[in-house]
Amino acid sequence: MAAWFKRTKKGIQTATEDKKDVPKGLWYKSPTGKIVDAEQLEKNFYVSPEDGYHVRIGSHEYFSILFDDNKYKELDKNLSAKDPLKFEDKKKYPERLKEAQDKTNLKDAIRTAVGKSKGKELVIACMDFRFIGGSMGSVVGEKIARAADYSLKKKVPFMIISKSGGARMMEAVYSLMQMAKTSVKLAQLSDAGIPYISLCTDPTTGGTTASFAMLGDINISEPGALIGFAGPRVVRDTTGKELPDGFQTAEFLKEHGFLDFITPRKELKNKVNLYLDLIQNQEVRV
Repeated sequence: MAAWFKRTKKGIQTATEDKKDVPKGLWYKSPTGKIVDAEQLEKNFYVSPEDGYHVRIGSHEYFSILFDDNKYKELDKNLSAKDPLKFEDKKKYPERLKEAQDKTNLKDAIRTAVGKSKGKELVIACMDFRFIGGSMGSVVGEKIARAADYSLKKKVPFMIISKSGGARMMEAVYSLMQMAKTSVKLAQLSDAGIPYISLCTDPTTGGTTASFAMLGDINISEPGALIGFAGPRVVRDTTGKELPDGFQTAEFLKEHGFLDFITPRKELKNKVNLYLDLIQNQEVRV
């Protein structure tokens, strides 16, 4: 009987693939221990009202926040990855893809769409961490490139919402090639004078940080987001130095000039459109 009252393992062990971005159920407990009603959390843009903790959300939620009346046209909706390297670890890559697709109802780790935000068109590419950790593979790079081409053709501002663990190891060099590919497309937007906004959310790491996430005309973030290239242990071992408090948080990066500003999620739509109005010398939309 004693086993019923004893915990046999320390802490709650949850496999990475079983972790959820958006909480399910009646209640949500933030990392600081605040209990929030799930319905209230959703109404508050998935931000804990007591401590301001920003729960990880995906493209469905960001599109509903940024597009007017949640109306938009998805671009390249059915684009999905192949297995050019015939990668096999514990599972074959196509099996991993199929599992992720079935579980998330997504084709890959990013969705791109065009719609109106505050009455004017905006193209948004939003990453989803639930899909193999938001890893950057060939589909992520291709969809960003095609969305950038759409912005170029239609002369519409472009926004990328990053949420990624970095390169997708199952695609190896094909994944790393997306860093250069996306950077070239963003340079073309710059040459054409079309605004590009980069929003870094929790987490934004690896090759994503080393490419499109830090190439915005304006780089912004949500409060408390983890943003970095390598993990703290790798940085510490490489430099041989102890890292300062808050290293790789959005607040630390802003203080050191890597971000232009940090905005709470409920102010995101207004802040993004205010910037676009100012840079395009247009009347500010209220």
